[in-house]
Amino acid sequence: MPELLYWLDLFGVVVFAFSGALMAGRYQLDPFGVVVLSAVTAIGGGTIRDVILDTQVFWIKNPLYLYVILLTAILTIVLIRCPKRIPKRFLLIADAFGLALFAVLGTQKAMALGAPISVSIVMGTLTGVAGGMIRDVICNVIPLILRQEIYATAAILGGGLYVFFNYLGWSENFSIIFAILGALKLRLAAIYWQVSLPAFQIIEKNDV
Repeated sequence: MPELLYWLDLFGVVVFAFSGALMAGRYQLDPFGVVVLSAVTAIGGGTIRDVILDTQVFWIKNPLYLYVILLTAILTIVLIRCPKRIPKRFLLIADAFGLALFAVLGTQKAMALGAPISVSIVMGTLTGVAGGMIRDVICNVIPLILRQEIYATAAILGGGLYVFFNYLGWSENFSIIFAILGALKLRLAAIYWQVSLPAFQIIEKNDV
């Protein structure tokens, strides 16, 4: 893995592990629960992606990811004494960074393994959203991807931008960075302006 991809991947693991730890703190889980929630958030999507693509799971190949998750969880417990006082928007912003990073890096990895473009974008989206979905399900919260939030759309945009920039002949680093920024800007804009997709609603005859 090129050096930039490796460090971005580690940063994404830290950000998602942090968001998982914050969620655990909001629901007053014990230290073991904090570590578990950090782990499933940080590596859940990438694990599912690698299993589907029939390649060695990245954190098994390089256990450093597990140590980074553990360290992030411990530091969050030590440094953030009152997780409930942290605004929920802060958790959403941390999650947005992880989403953008993993959506693009997941797409890049799938393409590098020879997956078709459409499959690569799906794998990138899965990498970005699956960890957060598992986290929310464990905490008995409706996952963001199933709400009106612009969430999976941002992940799809990131993967699509990477494919597009790669098609234009941009360098790998520039393609990745600008694709991440595109996905991140859309997600942050949706959080800031509270933009959402229209909800599907069946109107009963009695409501007409």
